[in-house]
Amino acid sequence: MTRERRVITGFSNPTVKSLRALREKKHRKAAGKFLGEGLRLLTDARECGHVPEMLVLADRRDPHPLLTRLEEAVEASGGEVIETTPDILAKITGKDNPQAVAGVFAEFDTSLAALDRSSADIWLVAQALRDPGNLGTMLRTGDAIGAGGLILIDDCADPFSVEAVRASMGALFTQRIARARWDEFETWLRREEGQLVAASLRDAQPYRGAPYAAPCFVMVGNESRGLPEAYETACDLRVTMPMKGRADSLNAAVAAAVLGYEVLHALDG
Repeated sequence: MTRERRVITGFSNPTVKSLRALREKKHRKAAGKFLGEGLRLLTDARECGHVPEMLVLADRRDPHPLLTRLEEAVEASGGEVIETTPDILAKITGKDNPQAVAGVFAEFDTSLAALDRSSADIWLVAQALRDPGNLGTMLRTGDAIGAGGLILIDDCADPFSVEAVRASMGALFTQRIARARWDEFETWLRREEGQLVAASLRDAQPYRGAPYAAPCFVMVGNESRGLPEAYETACDLRVTMPMKGRADSLNAAVAAAVLGYEVLHALDG
C-alpha cells in the first residue's frame, strides 16, 4: 500500500528548517546526512545503490519515468516522499531556480579502512583542497578515468556540502571517499603495494612516459600553496608538466585530470 505523502506549505515548518540546516557543515556532521539535488544526480545515486532517506518534490513538476522510479525506490526502502512548493524547495537548496527534486542521504563511511586499494588501478588524492567545486570536479575526473575514489588529506573542503555534491554531477555516488591526516594516510599506504605520484618541480621527470605502476595514487595539493615539501619528498615518483605560457601552475583539479589521464594511458597500454 502506498504511504500517504506529507505536504509542506509553510516556510517555518520544522522539516524545512532541518533540511535547510544541512547546507551547514556542523549540522550535516551532527545529523550524519547531506542533500543532493536534481533528477539526474538522484538517479545516478539510485543506480549505484544509494536511495535517499527522504525525497522532496516540487508540487508543480513535469512527470518523468525516472522520477517515478525514484519515488518508488524511496517508498520501497521505507523512506519518506514529501511534496512542497518550488519556493520552499529553493529555500531548502539555497538555489533561486531549484530543480524539481531533492534528496536526503546518509553520509558514507569515509575511513581509510573502508577502501579496497586492489579494486582499482588509479586513486586520486587531494591535500588541503579548499574549493568544493574543485573537489566535485576531481570526483568527476575519478569517475571518468575509472579511479577507485578520492582520498582527502588534512583539512579539505567537505565532500558532502551542497556545492561539492552539485559539482560532482553524480560522481559522489560512483567514487569511494576517504578522509585522513597525512601521517595516517602515509602509514596506511605503506602497509601494502601502492605508488604515490605527484606533480612537482623537485627532482621530477616529464609526466609523459614516466614509470607509473598500479595501484597508482595521484596526489595534488592546495590550490594556492601546492603540496608541502615533506609530502612531495615522500612520493615514489615526482613528475612535471610543461607550462608554455606565463602561468606557472595549473588549477588543482585540472592538474589531477591531466595526470590522471596520463596514468590511465600508461597502465592501459
